[in-house]
Amino acid sequence: MGIKDDAVEIRAQGWRTLAALHGLIESSMEKALQTEAKLSVVEYTVLDALARQDGWHMRMQQLGRATALSPSATTRLVNRLEDRGLLTRILCADDRRGIYTELTASGSELLATAKPIHDEALECALAEAATLPELAPLVEALPQLHAVVPAS
Repeated sequence: MGIKDDAVEIRAQGWRTLAALHGLIESSMEKALQTEAKLSVVEYTVLDALARQDGWHMRMQQLGRATALSPSATTRLVNRLEDRGLLTRILCADDRRGIYTELTASGSELLATAKPIHDEALECALAEAATLPELAPLVEALPQLHAVVPAS
């Protein structure tokens, strides 16, 4: 194996470790959110992203980026959340093709209920991951990432 191959394998191992940590966290949060708030992780992510807009709304494509979903999957998700009364859609006054999404009062209430559940599940999942030798270094590195990534 050459130097180039070693570098690829090191990156691949890093990716596998990151995927393992992500899977552990997501499954823990999914179980807790579904059980206690009747929300999936991606539904929580949408409500949280909308709440962070500080009274403003988001375009559908922005929500898609926030949730890492395709445009069609984003539309289906927004439809489900709208049917539940958790968000609403608004046509853009300047561009009739543009559709904005906004959190409703019910969506804000559910998010307020779900946030401590989400946060506790995240904390527990990270504590569990910290006990696993293959994931512990990544968990230890997480606080340092906040300084590297600009706040959104």
